[in-house]
Amino acid sequence: MATELAAVVGETLMDVIRHPGEAPIEHPGGSPLNVAVGLGRLGHPSMLVTWMGDDERGRTIREHLNRSGVTLVPGATGAARTSTANITMDEQGELDYSFDMLWHVPPVPAGIRPHVVHAASIGAVYEPGAEEVYSFVEASRDHATITYDPNIRPHAMGRPEDVRHLVERLVAVSDVTKVSAEDLGWLYPARNPEKVAAEWAGHGGLVVLTKGDRGSAAFRERAGRSRSLRVLPGYCETFVDAVGAGDSFMAGLIHALWRKGVLGAERRREMLDLDDSDVVDALCVASSISAITVQRPGADPPWLSEVDDRTVEERVEHLFGGPVLA
Repeated sequence: MATELAAVVGETLMDVIRHPGEAPIEHPGGSPLNVAVGLGRLGHPSMLVTWMGDDERGRTIREHLNRSGVTLVPGATGAARTSTANITMDEQGELDYSFDMLWHVPPVPAGIRPHVVHAASIGAVYEPGAEEVYSFVEASRDHATITYDPNIRPHAMGRPEDVRHLVERLVAVSDVTKVSAEDLGWLYPARNPEKVAAEWAGHGGLVVLTKGDRGSAAFRERAGRSRSLRVLPGYCETFVDAVGAGDSFMAGLIHALWRKGVLGAERRREMLDLDDSDVVDALCVASSISAITVQRPGADPPWLSEVDDRTVEERVEHLFGGPVLA
């Protein structure tokens, strides 16, 4: 029997962020950590299955996790040092990444059977931990909804042809995959991202394609036919930076599906059979949560008290009355 817990597996990093003309600032990061924090702040018990050092940076990260309601899997602080991501933002707001990373997946105690398991980014394809991530995800399918975000980082992942099969095998065992158009452009440079997303959905899961300020689209197979739903991005009053935007979207998407009561292996069919309006609602919730994150520096996802359900409901009503089906 699964417990009401999200297990997020992947790298933990200290982000060293450099804005033009400013001194660098450090902030706990890594896509999996950001998703775990996002879920914790939205009121969902979360456990981070990760690998970091018991050093000053590691202690700062632990404090950050504790404040956000996230626990660490036992043995997570056995690394020789805490990994870092150097993030440089140019005058146009574009981000460039470089990494110093150590990676291993500590064993999850046998009695812990999460409600949802999320895998993401570098740790899912970075050896020696990539095989450990896949084994953990595959073994969790009997009790958990599996969610995945490739969250491509070329500087740490190598060449597309070396990574593609690792990404595809995780997509094949995932119930929900969130991927950006930029990620698919790197993985399949000669292909249309929407066609790839539709093909991924043919594995039997829900695939959500994010397109920055052009919104998002969901793809799934229903009655043997490919189907897509599209929504606009969330309202953003003041843009600061995009660090953690996709991770906040992912946490928001899991949060929305959790509230609908369709997570857990025993609810797999119910999730796939969600009404179109429920899928649109989930995308709108995710988009609204991401829009809050980009209005402040670093990966700083919102707390549940900051999420205005009325605004989301109004957007769903407006969008679903318009041309969102394709």
